[in-house]
Amino acid sequence: MTTQRSLPRTIIGIVLTAIMLFPVYWMVNVSLTRRDSIRRGDLVPIDFTLEHYRTALSHELPYIGTSVLIGLGTVALTLLVAAPSAYALAKLRVPAARTLSFALIVAQMVPAVVMALGFYSLYNRLGLLDTVPGLILADSTLAVPFAVMLYTAFMRGIPEAMLQAAQIDGASQWRTFRSIVLPLCRNSTITVALFAFLWAWSDFLFASTLNREGGDLRPITMGIYDFIGAQNQEWGPMTATAVLASIPTALLLVLAQKYVAAGVTTGAVKD
Repeated sequence: MTTQRSLPRTIIGIVLTAIMLFPVYWMVNVSLTRRDSIRRGDLVPIDFTLEHYRTALSHELPYIGTSVLIGLGTVALTLLVAAPSAYALAKLRVPAARTLSFALIVAQMVPAVVMALGFYSLYNRLGLLDTVPGLILADSTLAVPFAVMLYTAFMRGIPEAMLQAAQIDGASQWRTFRSIVLPLCRNSTITVALFAFLWAWSDFLFASTLNREGGDLRPITMGIYDFIGAQNQEWGPMTATAVLASIPTALLLVLAQKYVAAGVTTGAVKD
């Protein structure tokens, strides 16, 4: 009886999943179809070819390398700023801690386009336009508020007795944070690192505003534009590049999914 009731839900779930994943399938389909046959719109790559991937790899590898560098830099900067900040908000007597927490929520509501315009004006004065450090700093502004709130939710659940025991044994606040709190925050750290990397990897707005003339230092989201012309679009290499750019993020999500599931629910339930 239960199986019969769940069958319609299963069917609906499969149909909705297929609809949502169809653009991904179509991207792969076009990337494996010869250029002359793309306009026919075959549902399967009848005229199979790997030429588009060879073209994408020969042109886009520098951009992929830049995106990896920006993503890792964003992760490092986000963790460096967010973890100590969250510890201060959760366990130290920081003045106006509630106000700071509310400010983090407000910061996430600011449209990215507004931030991009502000960064452009600032970077133009500082000489940070078309630089990798400039993009790392800009992308980190999206990840840090989320990271601080996630870390804070978990650290508030750490028993005070555990931290007090460490301090009685002579551990400083920094030693307590480094040797006790951070190891306990493994799931939260992996979740923060993953989301920070994904935001940096998929960023287009900051890249198109702050790194338009970066040459080979442009990220992959801008490198795709090499296949878009005023009169013609190279759909095969473009979709092949998109598939290649999707592989690292898909692998990261698969490998880290159990840590992410634990990390995003941290602090949601209180005793």
